[in-house]
Amino acid sequence: MGRLCLIELDGRFYSCHSCRTHLANFDQLMSKAFHCRHGKAYLFNTVVNVFEGPLEERMMTTGVHTVADIYCKGCQQNVGWKYEFAQHKAQKYKEGKFILERGRIVGCEKGDFYLETQAIGSDPDDVPLE
Repeated sequence: MGRLCLIELDGRFYSCHSCRTHLANFDQLMSKAFHCRHGKAYLFNTVVNVFEGPLEERMMTTGVHTVADIYCKGCQQNVGWKYEFAQHKAQKYKEGKFILERGRIVGCEKGDFYLETQAIGSDPDDVPLE
């Protein structure tokens, strides 16, 4: 069995809620206006330290998309999905982008984890870092 090789991000980033593996830099966040079965979800341009499951067609609120679930390399928890193909022209901007489910990530700053818990009914990552 080989060594697990994980990318470590600098600055402000999101990490896996379960194991704190780094997943995405704040500057890769494209939108907070997405939803999933479990609540809020964020769209990212790129993510790291994930692996993809098999492709599947999934009916979503904006139509049918071909997606692959993505899993944290650190703990193998499902953390979201990757858009591979969108059938509607207006949804093509999502292709190649990633969704991270808000309930499965934690906002962090290098050397200092913050937002250890989420307040119900609020969006704690909107709180500015000091």
